[in-house]
Amino acid sequence: SLQERLRCTLVLLLVLHGAGSFYVPGVAPINFHRNDPVEIKAVKLTSSRTQLPYEYYSLPFCQPTKITYKAENLGEVLRGDRIVNTPFQVSMNVEKKCEVLCNLPNKPLTLTVEQSKLMAERIREDYYVHLIADNLPVATRLEFYSNREEEEKKKEKDVQFEHGYRLGFMDGNKFYLHNHLSFILYYHREDVEESQEPTYRVVRFEVIPQSIKLEDLKADEKSICTLPESTGSAPQEIDPSKENQLLFTYSVHWEESDIKWASRWDTYLTMSDVQIHWFSIINSVVVVFFLSGILSMIIIRTLRKDIANYNKEDDIEDTMEESGWKLVHGDVFRPPQYPMILSSLLGSGIQLFCMILIVIFVAMLGMLSPSSRGALMTTACFLFMFMGVFGGFFAGRLYRTLKGHRWKKGAFCTATLYPGVVFGICFVLNCFIWGKHSSGAVPFPTMVALLCMWFGISLPLVYLGYYFGFRKQPYDNPVRTNQIPRQIPEQRWYMNKFVGILMAGILPFGAMFIELFFIFSAIWENQFYYLFGFLFLVFIILVVSCSQISIVMVYFQLCAEDYRWWWRTFLVSGGSAFYVLIYAVFYFVNKLDIVEFIPSLLYFGYTALMVLSFWLLTGTIGFYAAYMFVRKIYAAVKID
Repeated sequence: SLQERLRCTLVLLLVLHGAGSFYVPGVAPINFHRNDPVEIKAVKLTSSRTQLPYEYYSLPFCQPTKITYKAENLGEVLRGDRIVNTPFQVSMNVEKKCEVLCNLPNKPLTLTVEQSKLMAERIREDYYVHLIADNLPVATRLEFYSNREEEEKKKEKDVQFEHGYRLGFMDGNKFYLHNHLSFILYYHREDVEESQEPTYRVVRFEVIPQSIKLEDLKADEKSICTLPESTGSAPQEIDPSKENQLLFTYSVHWEESDIKWASRWDTYLTMSDVQIHWFSIINSVVVVFFLSGILSMIIIRTLRKDIANYNKEDDIEDTMEESGWKLVHGDVFRPPQYPMILSSLLGSGIQLFCMILIVIFVAMLGMLSPSSRGALMTTACFLFMFMGVFGGFFAGRLYRTLKGHRWKKGAFCTATLYPGVVFGICFVLNCFIWGKHSSGAVPFPTMVALLCMWFGISLPLVYLGYYFGFRKQPYDNPVRTNQIPRQIPEQRWYMNKFVGILMAGILPFGAMFIELFFIFSAIWENQFYYLFGFLFLVFIILVVSCSQISIVMVYFQLCAEDYRWWWRTFLVSGGSAFYVLIYAVFYFVNKLDIVEFIPSLLYFGYTALMVLSFWLLTGTIGFYAAYMFVRKIYAAVKID
């Protein structure tokens, strides 16, 4: 069939893509000889307080003679990375004690009042500067004593790393700028034959930022400076009300390291506890399997009893007092209101489901490591576009089953409803970011490119899938629908939609609660997210728990003789999205110190998108599970 063929080609493409190279594409190691230049580039300035990234030269740092920006992929642009060269001169395995970056010592750099104001503002907002050397991000080492016994204190320090380095710090109401950077680079010596020159690879990049007053930096004509003794030096103050004079200086120190090139990212990734993860995953797996065991047992036993009862050909008096789900057999497959919108939303859900499944799976195989910047975003965007075929196919087939006949309009609705909402929200948020001149704003050409992808790739593919889905035999429903709809008895309070949403959301949300914390900190606090193996497990647990809950809910609903289950199942299965929303508010209040209006708007705008996507995803999973279940049980009873 068409689907099988498509799936085979996709798998083949993925396999070929993986077999081509052992290294992640574009991240092969670079070998340096002694004295080779190691380029240091700047990525961006970020702050978890404002959520607005800025490009490096938005602040008055020293500039090289010619500024060149690196060509970027889609993911980097969307993340706000603007990778650019810097004037730092670093050579492999060559030490530098202290060197002035730009300006001669007798002519220090003067910041105007405007620039000083901006600098002080950024320091107050807690900005971090992100540099890279040989594609490795810079990190600041934080050492602190853990709360162990007093004797062990001397021996054992806990080391943690922060991404980037702080632009400066505040003391009371004064602002101080980190104007001296001590780079510590670690290299790994590669094995070569004796006659050859030894080659090195960069395996770690650390910085110790310092703030040193202009008068304390003794510098000569050759731009060589001497650092003061650490005890007596005063920090470099930035007074936002007047001009400030300062020097930017740096020093370079090289150390040999045993870390192999292949594992050089490990220090960046082991920043958070893996123990918590294992514990939480095992916890949720056990809970979910326990609950699913109970649910399956109850449902199967009750169903067996029901079906046996219904299939007993007993005296006519007994059949008069039928109750339960068999009664609604003539109405259970009656098409719902708005079948086009329902099938469109489910089509988008299928699109999301396929995209997320493939992205997590490929990332789990290690093809989207953090070292290839922006690869995850780019892959997700393209996959969403290409999965339009599956989305269209399922939506078209369902629309046909629900007795719809305007397939062109249905296909257009599927291709534009969810992506249109996403694009709309992103566009509005983007206008606010543009107003702030942040590099997080998606540039106009990129936006046009995304629109072209949407209308040039996604839309035609959805139409194609929809056409085939609509032409295919509709899903066969095991019972005929009556002419006249049956009356629905008054429902109990706990059969209310909102109660259903609250009850159904708990189990799936509980299964992925811990993982959410890590995903949120990856998005909002500039951490790396790398636990895709865990994520894959969590995703499977999510699928299982959503399916079960929706089956249970639909069973209760049909027992209460309410046959309007189509929309309801879709809404109720997505109940965990409601809990995700509540969790996002809790995270905002407790974990982030965002105070200004625009960052808050950004946070809630993107959260709304996440919640919407999550609702579509879980709703779709639940809907298909319930639909299969309903078809199964009505096929099992004899209906006269």
